[in-house]
Amino acid sequence: MKTALFLLSGLLALSPLAAENSLAQQPAKPELRVGFVPGPYIDEFKIGVEPELRQKGYKIRYVEFSTGLEANNAVFKSEIDANVMQHTVFLESYNERQKTDLVGIVHVPTPPMGLYSKKHPLGTPIKPGSSVAVPNDPVNLQRALWVLRDLGLVEIRDSKPVDVTELDVIKNPGGIKLVPLEAAQAPRALDDVDFAAIQGNFAIFSGLKLTNAFALEKMTTPYINVLAVKKANANAEWAQDIVAGYKSPAFKTAIKADHFYDGFTLPDYMK
Repeated sequence: MKTALFLLSGLLALSPLAAENSLAQQPAKPELRVGFVPGPYIDEFKIGVEPELRQKGYKIRYVEFSTGLEANNAVFKSEIDANVMQHTVFLESYNERQKTDLVGIVHVPTPPMGLYSKKHPLGTPIKPGSSVAVPNDPVNLQRALWVLRDLGLVEIRDSKPVDVTELDVIKNPGGIKLVPLEAAQAPRALDDVDFAAIQGNFAIFSGLKLTNAFALEKMTTPYINVLAVKKANANAEWAQDIVAGYKSPAFKTAIKADHFYDGFTLPDYMK
């Protein structure tokens, strides 16, 4: 009987410590709300980042948006904690126009913008007078014009990304017809135009393959997408835990083992 009482008292003495350890394993913010637009970023997060976060006690709630503006507004209003869908140049343009203070805290694997067609076989010349759908927001319009410039189809003037318009095309010897439209609509426009400059996430989401692009942009670091949060949250424990998830060996292994991500531009921490 004394032995049983001794064991019971020992268990009771340990229970506060066990409870303390259990609480220590619970993050201060147990649920993370992360936003995405159509594209590959939600799958990247699910296969490589979420498992790392769950090991630390987090639950993940995924919130999907139709447009980047909606996703950014949700972060700014604290309706979600973070989003993954934009590059730094777009983010800075959004902040400038909306007077907000969102920041990117980690780059993510990103498919480049490409020029696609349903009407013309891959490898055929782009004929004079061809119609080309391009994004109607200045930042991504500039990227599309760079693709056309690199193909020798147009010449453009240097402009701030937030100020770019079709008027920045200063030479168009082949009479290429630009058709501005909402970036997410570009894949659907392939039935109506000769070509479309399509952002990588929308191309992937619509079933297009990077290997079937007539041309891909020469993507530089400012155009690699980021995970964005409010500036005040950039150094929060939960935000840095997300960063650690992206930079984990498990994330790198998951992405590099899947041929779906072949052709994506990878962040420096994955090289």
